[in-house]
Amino acid sequence: MAFSLPLGLKAEVKRKVTPEITARHLGSGNVEVLATPAMIALMEQAAVQAVDPLLPPGQKTVGVAVDVKHIAPTPVGMEVRATAELVEVDGRKLLFKVEAYDEKEKVGEGLHRRVIIDLEQFASRVLSKGGTL
Repeated sequence: MAFSLPLGLKAEVKRKVTPEITARHLGSGNVEVLATPAMIALMEQAAVQAVDPLLPPGQKTVGVAVDVKHIAPTPVGMEVRATAELVEVDGRKLLFKVEAYDEKEKVGEGLHRRVIIDLEQFASRVLSKGGTL
């Protein structure tokens, strides 16, 4: 890897909570609040936005681990905001501090790990399993 990513890179994504991303709809619970999987997806999107635009052509990141706590509910209709900050780089391994907030309070926090991949090699692995891209 002939380039380096500086620590402290940050990004933020926002989304209004709709019925499609509630725990009831996604099957992760039986209540009409932001689902934990949806919150994690927003955190991952923020991490992607923080670093992927800076990568050389032919490289992207993929998520490989999450350690996140969902600490408060967010109802349908309220906006949720997820942030990611690059806090560690170890070769191709990237570690992000991630947080989520609704209009009233912090609703999630934790760590998210991504790995920089070569798109051609990654595609080859997917295709070797009979997948499509």
